[in-house]
Amino acid sequence: MKRLVLPSTLWVCVVALLTLGPVANAQNLPDFTELVEEAAPGVVNISTSRMVQRSSAPGFGGQEIPEIFRHFFGEGFGDSFPSPPSSGQGRSEERQSLGSGFIISDDGYVMTNAHVVQDADEILVRLNDRREMSAELIGSDAQTDVALLKIDASDLPTLTLGDSDALRVGEWVAAIGSPFGFDHSVTAGIVSAINRTLPRDAYVPFIQTDVAINPGNSGGPLFNLDGEVVGINSQIFTRSGGFMGVSFAIPINVAMDVADQLREDGRVNRGWLGVMIQPVSRDLAESFGMDDAIGALIADLDPEGPAARGGLQAGDVILEVNGEEVERSSSLPRLIGRGAPGSEVELTLMRDGEEISESVELGSWPNAEGETEQTTSNNQVRLGLMVAEIDDAMREQLNIQGGVEVRQVEPDSVAATAGIRPGDVLVSIDHRSVSSSEELVQIVESLPTDRAIPLRLFREGRSLFVALRLE
Repeated sequence: MKRLVLPSTLWVCVVALLTLGPVANAQNLPDFTELVEEAAPGVVNISTSRMVQRSSAPGFGGQEIPEIFRHFFGEGFGDSFPSPPSSGQGRSEERQSLGSGFIISDDGYVMTNAHVVQDADEILVRLNDRREMSAELIGSDAQTDVALLKIDASDLPTLTLGDSDALRVGEWVAAIGSPFGFDHSVTAGIVSAINRTLPRDAYVPFIQTDVAINPGNSGGPLFNLDGEVVGINSQIFTRSGGFMGVSFAIPINVAMDVADQLREDGRVNRGWLGVMIQPVSRDLAESFGMDDAIGALIADLDPEGPAARGGLQAGDVILEVNGEEVERSSSLPRLIGRGAPGSEVELTLMRDGEEISESVELGSWPNAEGETEQTTSNNQVRLGLMVAEIDDAMREQLNIQGGVEVRQVEPDSVAATAGIRPGDVLVSIDHRSVSSSEELVQIVESLPTDRAIPLRLFREGRSLFVALRLE
């Protein structure tokens, strides 16, 4: 058997490649050491305490539900978990929670999440040098989950703020916080997506990352590779109760706009249009004469709100706000909310198949604090539903002029396919008002079959549109 003998120079090259391969790969990964050394002094640990009734907090392994979960999944998260046995039910006890924050001015202003300090009786801020200080809550905004604190100190280390609008999907980011109370823990990952809209958070275009975030990280900074704060770590999505690779941060541009208002006024003033909106489905887009399913469909208006005063109507589809496209209905609240009350916005609308423009002066967001009927059993075979007249009391309650109540919906009918349910109040069909069952019969007889038809109804006191297609 012949053996291949390699020249000594070739052996040197092979050994060099095998040795340098891992080094070369390592050199392509970011080094966060300098970032952490410079930024760590500006990151703080936040602990809060509050008095609660012992019976009011469900058990979670004997602990209170971490706010980072409750905020994302709603107040009901964890209600099914059994409470630990105790003979002291109903007694008041002190609850403590942990979070993170960061210093934005050398005179003691600190940013964190609103849910970190919510209902807190006492807020303590612990600095990197182990000093612990009581903090004053300057203000918080639940809509964006941003809170501004103030500690009595000077010459504090501050963090450099970046531009969250410049973030790109795929770039490296890092977080510093106190998960489970472990101060100044560093985790890193990439930007997974931008402009995410989450349930219950219509005003924040979230940054999605795969940076490991856990209870205690809430309110801490998210950094880009230049060591600039680009977001506030706020929420996670989890099915297990722990980190699963999906984290969300509030863009720093949004957070600073809120913080500036909190510092000046103690509250946030955001624009208000006074409309109830819903997404535009493909069938609804076709019924409105639109090529694409975009925009926000106005399902209802506050009769005293800015939109109603500005001439907007139920059935209008808002396509643009000051020239910026409304890609989906969830985009509208933040486009309107960032406008100042009293300012005018130029809206591009789709109405009756035509694009029009309307100028509306924004209002200020309101503070959050014996039946007569005639039933026709066979009047709507074409739609597959049974309707009944409604009385003046229901019309006044819903603030409508006409309408008929849906009493029965045939399975697999046109109405059932469109999502119409018993109890719905049908107000208009194909942009024509319906005041009685007889009027509905006449309208349905004249409906086309070559396109989707918009139908407006009230369900549980709320207005919405559905699209139906006749066979």
